[in-house]
Amino acid sequence: MKNLDTTLYFITDSTCVPEERFLPVVEAACKGGATIIQLREKDKSTREYMQLAEAVHAITSRYGIPLIIDDRVDVALAIGAEGVHVGQSDMPVSMARKLMGEDKIVGATAKTVPQALEAFEQGADYLGCGAIYPTTTHVKTVITPVETLKDVVKAVPIPVNAIGGLNKDNIFVLKGSGIAGVCAVSAIMKVDNPETATRELKEAFLALN
Repeated sequence: MKNLDTTLYFITDSTCVPEERFLPVVEAACKGGATIIQLREKDKSTREYMQLAEAVHAITSRYGIPLIIDDRVDVALAIGAEGVHVGQSDMPVSMARKLMGEDKIVGATAKTVPQALEAFEQGADYLGCGAIYPTTTHVKTVITPVETLKDVVKAVPIPVNAIGGLNKDNIFVLKGSGIAGVCAVSAIMKVDNPETATRELKEAFLALN
């Protein structure tokens, strides 16, 4: 049975913090109520990615929180992660599903209704849709109107999460959108108290509904 609660989806960024602070931030997010965590590393070698993934998985497992590996199905399988997330330029969802198996979580990025339908039909368990606001993370962002987000939510029967520059003070724009949860990077990684930030963001999202 898949444990899939995407209410507060924390995406890591190790470039935001000193190395010794990274794992403590992950643990703080777990304590603060993150319901799913994605390890996203764009520049590490396979071995470095695996070592970090194992360390993160040791933390998330203690809290019963699924760990999703961004992009790298091989790393996800090697360390026994609960799932993988693929973007539009990564491995197709259908292939990720074939490799991961039916019991694992496969998530996908979808910025349009056609992309959302394709990902769902190929076996995605949830979708990330955005960016809602400009972001400071090291990924290419294209702004997604909230109306498009609403259309994506209506088009597929799986959870859809908003992503992109979201924090407790600006997520009010998502009210009535029907999303299952919010994704956060900087709002947790770049603050002095990530546990409190996680808790407050989760409470702010739940207050929308």
